[in-house]
Amino acid sequence: MDLYKLLMERTEEEEKILKDRRKVEKGLYTDEKDFVIQREKFLSPEKMIMVRKHTRFVDFPNHKHNYIEINYVYSGQLKQTIGEEKITLQQGDLLFLNQHIEHEIEACGNEDLVINFIIHPQFFDDVLMYLSSETIENKIGDFFISSLFNQTQAGQYLHFVVDEIQSIQEWVHKIIQEIMQPTVLSESTIKLYMGLLMIELIKHSDKVKSQRQQYIDYQFVMESLTYIEQNYQNASLYDLADKLNQPHYSLSKAIKQATKHTFKELLQDKRLNKSKELLHHSNLPIASIIEEVGYSNISYFYRIFKRKYGYTPKNLRRSYNKS
Repeated sequence: MDLYKLLMERTEEEEKILKDRRKVEKGLYTDEKDFVIQREKFLSPEKMIMVRKHTRFVDFPNHKHNYIEINYVYSGQLKQTIGEEKITLQQGDLLFLNQHIEHEIEACGNEDLVINFIIHPQFFDDVLMYLSSETIENKIGDFFISSLFNQTQAGQYLHFVVDEIQSIQEWVHKIIQEIMQPTVLSESTIKLYMGLLMIELIKHSDKVKSQRQQYIDYQFVMESLTYIEQNYQNASLYDLADKLNQPHYSLSKAIKQATKHTFKELLQDKRLNKSKELLHHSNLPIASIIEEVGYSNISYFYRIFKRKYGYTPKNLRRSYNKS
């Protein structure tokens, strides 16, 4: 894949900007009054991650987005202002932006080729299983916790100056290629690659610059998320507290304080997400799926499932089959 040649081609949006000297066409990015770029404009319901070339030749006004964004500078540079801080990304740099960050971007020139990763926050539920609290340096762990659980409305970013780290550049390119040239195994492959990329970034955490927030004590949160990921069928707060050698009430309080969710809510969300995945990718009977994810009360499952997704399991599976 000749990515450079592909990125150099002008998009329809870029052609219009050059021809008419237009500003950003807000309707392409959001339906909201405020400039909050919506992931729904780019991600279909069944997709968790995609890449999109950053539009050149136009200033992007101050905006937010309801997804986690990663800017990757393929060539040239990217200048932006986050809050009051001006940041210039050079070739090979990565910038992680959580879903509450507010920033504005200067117009890119013809040779400034930037790839934007648009990522549903839930995507990192699976990526986090590759990591442990001992391996995550504070600002990296705090970024993901706050991104996943809306810990702060102020926004955070991580700027990785990693152009000379060959392993990181290779993983980024592998992810881009997998997204742009998908196969039946791409979804699983991308999660694996992203997990390996995170590990490489953590190894080189000395290369990260961040907007420092008041860090949370996330050690037990990370271990709790890993426990839920691996034991969602039979997980319980008391069992987790026993494994961590913590009183269940203090552990419950720590989880709630860090994520704004109770242990029960986190567990329920994991079970429902897993059931949705099984409805989409398996032929198991619905009753078997309900049992598989750890529920015995079918009517209760139907009620919480419809409350979360707006469909019954049967109707959701039918929609998947049609598509």
